[in-house]
Amino acid sequence: MKKRFVLTLVIGLLALGKGYAQHSTAEKEIIASMNDATSKWNSGDLDGYMALYDPTATMMTSGGRVGIDSIRRIYVVHYFVGGHPKQQLAYDSYQLTMLGKDYALLTGRFILKANDKLAERHGSFSLTMVHRKDGWRILHDHSS
Repeated sequence: MKKRFVLTLVIGLLALGKGYAQHSTAEKEIIASMNDATSKWNSGDLDGYMALYDPTATMMTSGGRVGIDSIRRIYVVHYFVGGHPKQQLAYDSYQLTMLGKDYALLTGRFILKANDKLAERHGSFSLTMVHRKDGWRILHDHSS
């Protein structure tokens, strides 16, 4: 009886450790992808930024859920002018919750930095992430 308890405890701890390792790896990869996308946004590479989105991605807007073409259009119309971002972008306050081996919920805060034309704007985001062969991608974006 005692051996069975110890064995169960050891197996449970090993499983917990494996889950933590998967979480840690996913978190590092996702945050690296977010930081890379931010750099692309800030340099005016909207296509590079959009590569963070899965081709099947959706975004929640005040009018409802929209697909990838509408997501890009929102950025072009509201956040870019002449191929350059109106404001520099940053993210912080990341919190990751694994939803399985290949899915995660990433929450945090976005900051559109102040400049001589616009005041700082910030808000919260919730991203459903999916792990594909080429890395972690946004499956659904809800930012406010």
